[in-house]
Amino acid sequence: MSLRENRKTNSEHRIIFFATNNVNKFNEARTVLRKRNLAVAMLRVKSLEIQSDDLEEIAKTSAQDAFKRCELPIIVEDAGLFIDALGGFPGPYAAYAYKTIGNQGLIRLMCDIKNRSAHFDSAVAYLSRQNKEPICFHGRIDGHIIVEERKCDSKSGFGFDPIFIPTGSRKTFAQMSIVEKNLFSHRAKALDAFAVYYTS
Repeated sequence: MSLRENRKTNSEHRIIFFATNNVNKFNEARTVLRKRNLAVAMLRVKSLEIQSDDLEEIAKTSAQDAFKRCELPIIVEDAGLFIDALGGFPGPYAAYAYKTIGNQGLIRLMCDIKNRSAHFDSAVAYLSRQNKEPICFHGRIDGHIIVEERKCDSKSGFGFDPIFIPTGSRKTFAQMSIVEKNLFSHRAKALDAFAVYYTS
């Protein structure tokens, strides 16, 4: 089957392609979209990720770059952790902060801080042949940063999940199953908003 024929077949079956190299994100997305009867495939494309304080701008730019490479109906997600007492740090630079200082580094930054309020934001950008510009969907969950990591095992959660407890729960994201996490998560909210749009 040619690439063009494959694209046509995929379009007819309403498959959405999630451009990401993060299998954890993909598994969360697949669980959310399945509830809306949407099939999603993981597309390992190294899309352009600009440096910006605006999650939506980052997601839209990445979606445009990924779409140019594959010309398939595509979604890209970008997320940030915003800590009130740190002036919103690390924000959209959460991935970089995690790679450089990790959970323990962030905990040390907050060792003498009483206000531990924080929130996660997510921006999901969708682009296909039907829409000329990316359409963005947002999700947010408030919560707080705890004083030490909590997870079920060494494979639970990813990123800052082990130190963030969402409002309404006693568990960190890392202590939750995917189904549990999706009841709270910023990413699930943004993906569900996209799914409602796409299926309407």
